[in-house]
Amino acid sequence: MRFTWGVLACFAGFSTTVSAWSTLRPGSFSYNRDQFLLNGKPYQIIGGQMDPQRIPPEYWTQRLKMARAMGLNTIFSYLYWNLIEPSPGDWNFEGRNDVAQFFRLAQEEGLKVVLRPGPYICGERDWGGFPSWLSQVPGMAVRQNNGPFLAAAKSYIDRLGKELGQLQVTQGGPILMAQLENEYGSFGTDKVYLAALAKILRDNFDVFLYTNDGGGQSYLEGGQLHGVLAVIDGDSKSGFAARDKYVTDPTSLGPQLNGEYYITWIDQWGSDYPHQQISGSEGAIADAIADLDWTLGGNYSFSIYMFHGGTNFGFENGGIRDNGPLAAVITSYDYGAPLDESGRPTDVYFRLRETISKYVAAGSIPGVPTLPARAAIPEFDLEPVASLFAIGCEASKEADNPISMDAMGQSYGYVMYEHRVAKAISGNVTIGDGARDRAMIYVNGVRVGVVDTIYKVPATVRVTLKEGDTLQILVENLGRVDVRQRLRDQVKGIVGNVAVGGRILRKWSTYSIPLSTVPSSLSANSKGYTVKKNNSPVFYTGSFDLPKGASSGPDTDTFISVPKGVKGVLWINGINMGRYWTIGPQQSLYVPGSFLKETNEVVLLELEPQPDVRLSAEGISERKWFNSPDPDAP
Repeated sequence: MRFTWGVLACFAGFSTTVSAWSTLRPGSFSYNRDQFLLNGKPYQIIGGQMDPQRIPPEYWTQRLKMARAMGLNTIFSYLYWNLIEPSPGDWNFEGRNDVAQFFRLAQEEGLKVVLRPGPYICGERDWGGFPSWLSQVPGMAVRQNNGPFLAAAKSYIDRLGKELGQLQVTQGGPILMAQLENEYGSFGTDKVYLAALAKILRDNFDVFLYTNDGGGQSYLEGGQLHGVLAVIDGDSKSGFAARDKYVTDPTSLGPQLNGEYYITWIDQWGSDYPHQQISGSEGAIADAIADLDWTLGGNYSFSIYMFHGGTNFGFENGGIRDNGPLAAVITSYDYGAPLDESGRPTDVYFRLRETISKYVAAGSIPGVPTLPARAAIPEFDLEPVASLFAIGCEASKEADNPISMDAMGQSYGYVMYEHRVAKAISGNVTIGDGARDRAMIYVNGVRVGVVDTIYKVPATVRVTLKEGDTLQILVENLGRVDVRQRLRDQVKGIVGNVAVGGRILRKWSTYSIPLSTVPSSLSANSKGYTVKKNNSPVFYTGSFDLPKGASSGPDTDTFISVPKGVKGVLWINGINMGRYWTIGPQQSLYVPGSFLKETNEVVLLELEPQPDVRLSAEGISERKWFNSPDPDAP
C-alpha cells in the first residue's frame, strides 16, 4: 500500500489540515512509452469517474471510501464551469463547488486524482459545462481560436489554478495530471486553439497534460496536440490499436490509458427508452469483466465511466442532439454505475472488486463499508395552492418579438411569452426556428397543446384567436445540448418570431421564470387553489416527518415518487431535487437524507395539473425504473 503523508498523519492520530498542506512532501508523476511513473516507480491507473458537483458534500467521504474499497487508486473528476462561475466574475467554491476539499478528502482516503477541468467537459451537463452567459458575449465562438472565448476560459482556469495549484502531486497533493479540452476530435481540428488552451493550463498547473478522444482516426487526429499525451475512450482493444496507428507524433505517445471505460450508458426521458444498466444481467456483467480483466492483465490503465454518477440536481442536466430530436438527459445520473446514485454498491461493484483484487497486492484493498437501508416515507398529500403564472413570473420585457431566455439574463427554468391579440386570426402556431425545448401553448390561460422537441416530428398546435384574446407560450429549457456541432448555438427560449397561420405576431411580453428558488410569495397564497381542465401550471405544497428516531444522513436517504404527477419539479426544504416526468425511465427522485430535517416542507410545480386527480407523494426505499405513455405525444 502506498502511504501519503496525509494518510500517515491520520494513522498517527491527527488529521491533515488546510494549513498543513505546504508541509507535504513534493512528488512527481511522469511516463515513458509503456508506463506511468509515480515518484519514479511504475503506477497502473485503476481509476473511476466521480464528479464532486453531482454529490452532496456530506457524502463525499463515504463515496471515496467506496471507491477505495472497490480497488480504485485514482479518481477522475470533471469540473463544471457553469456552477463555479454562474455569472461573469461571480466565483462560487462553496458546497458542492468546494472541489479542493473533495480532492483533499480523496488524498486522505489514499486516492490520487486526475483533473478534468474543461472549460468544455461534455458529461451530459447543460451546454457541456459552459456557463450560459457566454452566449451573450459579443463575438463569442466556443471551442475555437476565438478571442472572447479564450479570454473567458483563461479567467476560469486562472481561478482554478489559485484554488487547486497546491493540490498537485508536485506540491504534495493528489493531482497527477490534467486533461486538455475534452474529446475535441469529435468537434474540430483547430490546433491553434488547442495550443492556446494548453498554454493557459500550463501557466497554472505544472503536472503534464493529456487529451482524451474516441478510438477512431478522425477523433484522434483532430484532438491530438504536439507534446501532449494522447489517450482514448470507449473500447480498449480497438481504441489502443487506433491510438498507436493514427497518432504518429512521438511526443503524444506513451502508456495506454482508457480515459472513459464505459460499463453502461446515459439515460434520457422517453416512453420507449429503458434505464441503462448491466446490473442483474450475468451475460452483460461477464462481458464487462472480461474486458477489464484483459486491460488489467496487459498492464494498461483505465478509468471506469462512471464509477459513481450522482445526480443532476435542479435544472443541471444537458441534452444530446444532432439533426434529430432532443435527447433530454434525466435528473438522475445513476448511469447504471457500480456505485448507484445513493452510494450503495451493486452486484457489478462486487464483481469489479473481485477482478481488480487479482492484480493488486494482497490486503491492499480495504473492506467494503456497510450502509443502512434507505428509508420509506409514508404517502403524504400535496395540495394545490397557486398558479405559476400568478406568482412565478419575475422580470418582464416588452418587445416586438419574443426575447430569448439568455437575453433575459436567465440560465435555467422557464420563460413565458404573452401576446394580446389585436385582430382575429386562426391557424397553426409556428415558433421561431423550433421550440427550445418544450413549449406549452395557452389561450386565455387554458392549455391547448404542447410542442416538444424530444420528438422527431413535434406536435402541431392549431389555435383560433379572437380580438382581445391572450396567447401564452411557456417554454421550458430541457437542457442545453452538450455534444458535437449543435453546442455552438445553445440559446434557449424562443429564438425568432411566432406566427399563427403564417402571420407573424408582433408585440410580446417576455416573463423570466428561472425558479432558482421557490417563489417567496408562495406562502402568502397557500389558502388553496381550484384546478380546472387544461389549467396553467400549479404549485402544490405538503410536508412529511422523518421516521421516529431517524436523523439526517444515509439512514434517511429515500426516493420520492409522485405517482399521479405528469411533469414538473420538486423542492424539499427549498432545495431543487430536479425534474420528474411520467414518461420515464426515471419514476422517482433521489433525496439524500443529509437534505432532510425532522419535519420537511415540500413544494411541487406540476406543469399539467388534472382537475380530478389528488396528488400525493411518498418516499420509497427501493427505486423502480419503468416507462409510461406520454399524454402529450404527437
